Amino acid sequence: MNFQKLTLPLLTLCLLIACADQGASPSGDKTSEAVGRVDAAPIDYQIETVAEGLDHPWSLAFLPNGGMLVTERTGKLKHVTENGDVAVVYDFAGGKDHPKVHFGSGMQAGLFDVVLHPDFETNRLLYISYAAEQGEENTLLLMRFKYDDVTAPTLSEGKQLFAASPTRVQGNHYGARIQFLADGTLLMPVGDAFHFREEAQGLDTHFGKIIRLNDDGSVPSDNPFVNKEGALPEIWSLGHRNPQGIILATDGRVFAHEHGPAGGDEINEIQRGKNYGWPSVSYGIDYSGGRISPFEAMDGTEQSLIHFTPSIAPSGFAQYTGEAFPDWQGDLFLSALALKHVRHVNVKADGSLGEQSEIFGELNARFRDVRTGPDGYLYLLTEAPSAAGSKILKVIPKN
Repeated sequence: MNFQKLTLPLLTLCLLIACADQGASPSGDKTSEAVGRVDAAPIDYQIETVAEGLDHPWSLAFLPNGGMLVTERTGKLKHVTENGDVAVVYDFAGGKDHPKVHFGSGMQAGLFDVVLHPDFETNRLLYISYAAEQGEENTLLLMRFKYDDVTAPTLSEGKQLFAASPTRVQGNHYGARIQFLADGTLLMPVGDAFHFREEAQGLDTHFGKIIRLNDDGSVPSDNPFVNKEGALPEIWSLGHRNPQGIILATDGRVFAHEHGPAGGDEINEIQRGKNYGWPSVSYGIDYSGGRISPFEAMDGTEQSLIHFTPSIAPSGFAQYTGEAFPDWQGDLFLSALALKHVRHVNVKADGSLGEQSEIFGELNARFRDVRTGPDGYLYLLTEAPSAAGSKILKVIPKN
């Protein structure tokens, strides 16, 4: 099958630029949501600016000795000190010792996630995902580097661990978040590239899948499709659209959220070998207004735990595990791009997902990432059209 050479009609291209990565209907319809929202319980907080002037930031990672790393989709990995000083660690736009980052106006492509190895303090390894140029095409890569900050933060010993197959010319729907599991393996979603949604149901491409790898990039022998003829062995689950958040909860469950089309964003519990339905099953509709599927449920596919209509365009994902806000302990937080808030989802004592609320909407910002910091505070990464408006924010209790 040749997936690479697809051209877009002008109308489709306009809809793509207007809507992709926003998760909202072009008409702006505000239909009722499948799971109702409630007002947040009063939480007294104040927000401090940690750093600003970032260029299309995408992900945060906290360093054990203080400070953090932040990726910018334009290609730079930056180091941010606790005082807010920002310095470039590595520029993936150069393409000298690695494939060049693929980034351009109107695309979702670029430098994506940065995650420390679970044994980072010993081995100094970190993992980077990004859209990389492959001739005239591009694909999602997973790279591993050694991090050194003895004199100044630098990366070395780069090794490519994974490249999604096949390559494509499109610059949308990459997935790309990285999550280590308790057994030392890692999960990474791969989006459906927007135009190849039917491939999310096949096992011969990485489109619309979550993959599982060992920390050296090899394939775990207990992956569900290792011995299945015609299947790619990295696949852990299938039937996804564009998952941009994946977390390992404190109770051992893996949760992922993903963008629906116009409506139908989801939170799912990810399990070995399961099919999450896309595009055979969806609560959303196409950007054209047409139905993608007549089915909201189907035998052999998993139902989402929560779905969102209208779309909130979920980006980052976190479970709050700090002590600064006891009422949030164990709850889920989704940064949202389209509706410009962070969605708070209560986790009940029995582990089920309960009421939702919208917080931080007063900032009127596109929220790209949300994290629990090692200091117990909540951190937010905002994304603005210009670098001057993109910030790292820290949420602390109000004095």
